[in-house]
Amino acid sequence: MAREVDLETFAAAWGAGADVVDVREPEEYRAGHVPGARLAPLSALAAALPHVPRGRRVYVICASGNRSQWAADRLAVAGLDALSVAGGTRGWVGSGRPVVTGSAPGSV
Repeated sequence: MAREVDLETFAAAWGAGADVVDVREPEEYRAGHVPGARLAPLSALAAALPHVPRGRRVYVICASGNRSQWAADRLAVAGLDALSVAGGTRGWVGSGRPVVTGSAPGSV
């Protein structure tokens, strides 16, 4: 099972410039995502692996924390230091943190 990080710890890492990978579908991402998060839907995760930053911790987020656990497991198997964000984007939004809409900054 993937290692998880709580929202408070993730928020601190995000504030310090953490790498964030959003594994939701493109329409979910466009509807609202963590600022700076890059999109890598589960269906494209294998193809995105060469573009995921190495040598730095990667925070994986989805809607609620389920898909991100699976994705973080796959990234860890590939040798990345990946953590799943517990509560996902719903928790992020629910705690009053910033969200942006649209497709920027792009895919992994």
